[in-house]
Amino acid sequence: MRVGHNPARFVEKVAQPADITVAVVNCIPFLSGYYEQSLDVLKACLASIVENTPQPFDLMVFDNHSCEEVRLFLKELYEQGNVQYLVLSDKNIGKIGAWNFMFGAAQGEYLAFADGDVAFRPGWLSASLALFEAFPNVGMVTARPLRTPMEYSSATLDWARQAGVLEEGRFLDWETFWEHVESLGRDEAKSRKDYVTGSECRLTYGGQTAFVGATHFQFMTRRDALQKIIPLPSEQPMRGERALDFAINEMGLLRLTTDRPLVRHMGNIPPAANRHPAPAPRPKSLLRCILWLAPIRRVLLWVNNQIFRLYFFNVE
Repeated sequence: MRVGHNPARFVEKVAQPADITVAVVNCIPFLSGYYEQSLDVLKACLASIVENTPQPFDLMVFDNHSCEEVRLFLKELYEQGNVQYLVLSDKNIGKIGAWNFMFGAAQGEYLAFADGDVAFRPGWLSASLALFEAFPNVGMVTARPLRTPMEYSSATLDWARQAGVLEEGRFLDWETFWEHVESLGRDEAKSRKDYVTGSECRLTYGGQTAFVGATHFQFMTRRDALQKIIPLPSEQPMRGERALDFAINEMGLLRLTTDRPLVRHMGNIPPAANRHPAPAPRPKSLLRCILWLAPIRRVLLWVNNQIFRLYFFNVE
């Protein structure tokens, strides 16, 4: 039985989604150890999106079973209207599982994805959109130049050679190269060797310059392209991203980056801490030398991983 009429019947218009959906996936299971500063990193990520994206957009956050402190923060942002779509998963379904959900749910013509440890700089969105408008059949754009495996960009290389717009050489400056690899915890001496011996592929077309390749910590794509490739296989929490590269490449779509660094991977240290000089290395104690012996390190890291999975990934 129904009494009266649903007031929604008299609503003549509903809110329409923005053309751009910015989607962030996040997982901070606890605030200690590796994750000690991760909430500050997430705050910096979301603040940089709001501050440096003047164009209309909807913000979607998928939280992959974080701890209560993180969820309370995200709920506050949602209640303040800074997050349009907030998904709180009661279990960690992995990054690809989150992708499958967000890629299917996003309403914008474009989806810009980022991990929760990415900082956005002014101009990131306009520069990304400019590549979609200038180049034909663009499938994926990352808003900073970096080196990625070329086997996943064969369609891009084929098109560039046929169009006569491909340049091969070392076009990245050291500071741009090092800013990214340092955030991955790479050794500087080895990175300098890699920088000198490596190269990039650069394209100039339609008045725009881009590099070949894109990556998974941040990228922009079209929703109609995503609809053709989901669901992606999802079996492990942080594995399977290459399935996206493969699918975009197999469709003959271009995988590009901007020619300047407009996003930054922060890792697990917030930007202010990143700017502090690194402390001088301490002499290794006997215990530390023993713990870093390869067989012992492997066993202890395996035990640590099993404990982590037992508490936070619902492993049977």
